[in-house]
Amino acid sequence: MSIYNMSVRRVRGSFRGSLRRYGSAESSGRRPIRHHSWIYSNNEWRIAYDDGDEVTLMYAKHERLPMKDFGAEVRASMDVDQFLQQAVLLLDVQETSLEGIVDKMVKKVLDMKEPQATLKEAKVALFTHESVNLLARTIQGTYISEGGGFDYDQSWLCAMCSMPSLHKRHVAIARLKHPANMGRNSHEVRFFILVLTPSKEKGTKNALETGRTFATIFADMDFRQRLLEVQCETEFKSLLLKHAQDLASEQSNPIRNLGNHQSDLEFDEPKCRVAQGLCEDLRRRLSHYISDYIDGVVGHQTIHKTISTIFFLYFACLLPTIAFGVLNDNNTNGKIDIRKAIIGQTVGGLSFGFFGGQPLVIIMTTAPLCLYIKVIYGICEGFGLNFHAMYACVGLWNTFFLIFYAVFDVSRLMKWCTRSTEEIFALFISIAFVVDAFRDVYKNFNKNYYSQKCLVKEDFLSAGTPINFTSDVNATIDISDESDCRRDASLLFLLLMLGTVWVAVSLYNFNKTPYLQASKRELLADYALPVAVILLSFVGSFIFKDIPVESFRYTDTFEIGRAHIEELPLSAAFAAMGLGFSLSLLFFMDQNIAAAMVNNPCNKLKKGCAYHLDLFVVGILNGFLSLYGFPWMHGVLPHSPLHVRSLADVEERVDGGHVYEIIVKVRETRITSIVSHILIGLSVFLLPYPLGNIPTAVLDGLFLYMAITALSGSQMFERITLLFMEQAAYPPNHYIRRCPQRKIHLFTFCQLVQLGIMCFFGFSPWPYVKMVFPIIILLLLPVRHKIITYVIDSKYLEALDGEHQ
Repeated sequence: MSIYNMSVRRVRGSFRGSLRRYGSAESSGRRPIRHHSWIYSNNEWRIAYDDGDEVTLMYAKHERLPMKDFGAEVRASMDVDQFLQQAVLLLDVQETSLEGIVDKMVKKVLDMKEPQATLKEAKVALFTHESVNLLARTIQGTYISEGGGFDYDQSWLCAMCSMPSLHKRHVAIARLKHPANMGRNSHEVRFFILVLTPSKEKGTKNALETGRTFATIFADMDFRQRLLEVQCETEFKSLLLKHAQDLASEQSNPIRNLGNHQSDLEFDEPKCRVAQGLCEDLRRRLSHYISDYIDGVVGHQTIHKTISTIFFLYFACLLPTIAFGVLNDNNTNGKIDIRKAIIGQTVGGLSFGFFGGQPLVIIMTTAPLCLYIKVIYGICEGFGLNFHAMYACVGLWNTFFLIFYAVFDVSRLMKWCTRSTEEIFALFISIAFVVDAFRDVYKNFNKNYYSQKCLVKEDFLSAGTPINFTSDVNATIDISDESDCRRDASLLFLLLMLGTVWVAVSLYNFNKTPYLQASKRELLADYALPVAVILLSFVGSFIFKDIPVESFRYTDTFEIGRAHIEELPLSAAFAAMGLGFSLSLLFFMDQNIAAAMVNNPCNKLKKGCAYHLDLFVVGILNGFLSLYGFPWMHGVLPHSPLHVRSLADVEERVDGGHVYEIIVKVRETRITSIVSHILIGLSVFLLPYPLGNIPTAVLDGLFLYMAITALSGSQMFERITLLFMEQAAYPPNHYIRRCPQRKIHLFTFCQLVQLGIMCFFGFSPWPYVKMVFPIIILLLLPVRHKIITYVIDSKYLEALDGEHQ
């Protein structure tokens, strides 16, 4: 984090001739709009305002300021103490214009403390021109990432000036009710700091040094978020004082443990002790175990966030569990049914919620795991083996290999897993959700809309043939009977699926609209998925009750017992070892990629990661699930990143007309996962009603919603859209600034090739080809580091695939 000082000065005079125009814009003030140009000279920018024959040059200069050291510079703490005594603080200011905000703040300062100074004098010192609301001297924060990305911190701004009529220094802080646009790099200002100092003031107390003190304080994003939540001036000032004291303590002892997931995976010692990573994960996470529960109930809006996330996880986990339960039921002829799927999800989710290292990771069964179960069932049918015994044996071998990976710290290989690999896999999962949804649409239309009876009826009605006729085999066909020709059922299926997506996405993005209040918009966004599922289920099951709606099949029979592995022949046990090893590779990559996306530094998690511990817990858990015939499960996408996003407070920023969100803090808690899985377990008693009233189309709509929301924040998907976008509309982000356009598209093409290969093996109609899929995921790592580097220069890869972008 850096803070920059910008000073703008005015030079007036007559100018006849022409100016070389490097860029143009428009500025508004009390006078009519006038054209101005930016002129670059001697590493500095000047603004020329054209007012007929008279031209005003604006001189702008940017300087980097060091952060104030509260531990070493005593003046910093004294500045804070003086502000607390003066108490020039305005909360929830309704003004949105820069001039209106400044007028209100200056009047309060001068009326209370400086009767000799005037508002006009202050505005002359603060602004550069009598007709242009452009602040002369400001301090603003900037962020520079490791990959070279540069971004202005637009939520706060510090303006300062010196006045000869002042007797002493004054600092005023305003918290705005609504974000205000205060200039080119300040579109979303929520805090405005005003520093007024006498002209004759010693160096340590001048406007720049005083402004640097408060700029250092407000540079902390988490602190600003807490200031937005306070309700009174006393709480505001106490929080400000505490943060200043914390800064002094931190700067005196700069050793911090922020839990960066990359640094936790790196190791300096060439020799690695057995279970070293596992022990480090246990030590790191045990110190936060109690706070994992407290952080789910303590804090501003935490209860609301926790409850909304519980309901989000309930629907986001239960409905896919039902869908995959139906798939396993069909693939295994009822040996793993919906009831087992729900109970298994409950046991797995609760176990990982209590004992897992990173509680924000969500574990579930997935489509590739359902495929594995189908292959095992086919092998058992072909060779006459006991399915439950073979399934348990494969699962136990998988557990053995996962424990081996955890004990010998194999997860350290994930330090080679870059953002590119994570986003390729995440985009593949999104495509898999879309494919599953439209596969059901295809089946429904073949069954109803394009059924043989519908086609026959259509042909004979168009030819004017009577409704009843006798075929060549003397079979009478009554086309007026629509039992097998329900085109309305297919249309309703499509309506419910797309309606679920539309309602859920619209509510999810409702906080970006100007309607209602901010708290109500956020409430609707948090409950987008539950509202969409309940609303469209009601529409399909009750409003259109005369139209048959396809729903999942459910049987009342339920058997549970330990699998008799001892009945398997020795050859089958060795074959299960090969299947278990391939399965363990899928578990290893899926679990670690999901954990890596959760622990991404952009999420600003503070408690650290636990890759080895998570893998160990997942291995033990799946051994138990295998023995009793429950579906396997591991960390999943996009549920895990969406879980983080649901518990996060965000800050909006605007750059070149593009609005994007930055995560400020995340509530790292176990409560959401535990409570949601308790509710999932209780849902067993809701079978077959009312869960039976949820149409299959709504489940498919849920898949599409998960796929769409997972694309938010995906840099790879953003670069794919650039292929269809005109260059003038490109977002002004770091890789656009640092990389040539052809290099950007070349890197995107390389990712698309890898994604295409994954889709070939993942969606192949041949089951045994799909068994190679885990190896393909593992090969993404050497491809990124050994092949892509020959195609694209490292300096461009650093910008395109940087860890902190």
